[in-house]
Amino acid sequence: MNREKVERLVRELLVEIGEDPDREGLINTPQRYAKAIEYLTRGYHADVEKLINGAIFTQETNNMIIARDIELYSLCEHHILPFYGRCHIGYISREKVFGLSKLARLVDMYARRLQIQERLTQQIADAVQRAIDAEGVGVIVEARHLCMMMRGVEKQNSMMTTSSVLGTFRSSFATRDEFLNLIGRPRPV
Repeated sequence: MNREKVERLVRELLVEIGEDPDREGLINTPQRYAKAIEYLTRGYHADVEKLINGAIFTQETNNMIIARDIELYSLCEHHILPFYGRCHIGYISREKVFGLSKLARLVDMYARRLQIQERLTQQIADAVQRAIDAEGVGVIVEARHLCMMMRGVEKQNSMMTTSSVLGTFRSSFATRDEFLNLIGRPRPV
């Protein structure tokens, strides 16, 4: 990212909205914003293979493995406003398991891009599936979107839930129910 160019653009934006970019409170805002947006979109520069870094281990099990309540922060691609929430990931391995922190890192990698929640959920599920050739994968994301809370319809208590189920999580109601029960969510009627 060309930080100097972003700083110039933010300065222009401040002028366009009627602000004085030279006033005390805003004088360093273009620099701070450039650093912040670079950090908030660092997922574009991450690679799944490097992120996992060999932290996949052989384990003779095909039990369900779940990581719950992984917090996530992202920016919606429509308004570049934050959405935030949590992600639950479950998978049934075929003799390969992740180092636990790698699931949270996968969530961060995809969340730190301009996103829509539906795609984010699918990308996480696909990455888990591909990395370990899981028998099945389930991902649920629950998030609050500031584009819906601060503007537009201004619904403060709204939350969006998305899911992606692959393999046995899709084909077996029992597997899907077990996943939903273990993360504390009832199956929709």
